[in-house]
Amino acid sequence: PKTGTCTQTLSGHGDRVISAAFSPDGSSVITASGDNTAKIWDPKTGTCTQTLSGHGDAVLSAAFSPDGSSVITASGDNTAKIWDPKTGTCT
Repeated sequence: PKTGTCTQTLSGHGDRVISAAFSPDGSSVITASGDNTAKIWDPKTGTCTQTLSGHGDAVLSAAFSPDGSSVITASGDNTAKIWDPKTGTCT
């Protein structure tokens, strides 16, 4: 795409999006939100592939592990959680 062109809008959170990051291979995006969830998206289609629910307060940040096999979320509920991005389960 041309520089500055929006290629996808990711909509679906119930509150502000606080952070967003690509997976190491670029095949997914993770967003952290004030709605107490993180979401994993397909950046090509804009489809949410997983909603990571389990925090009791806003998710302040989320990131993929270097190999993309795990996701970590950090929340205002004073916890960090490690998730399987394929199943959406907290490990």
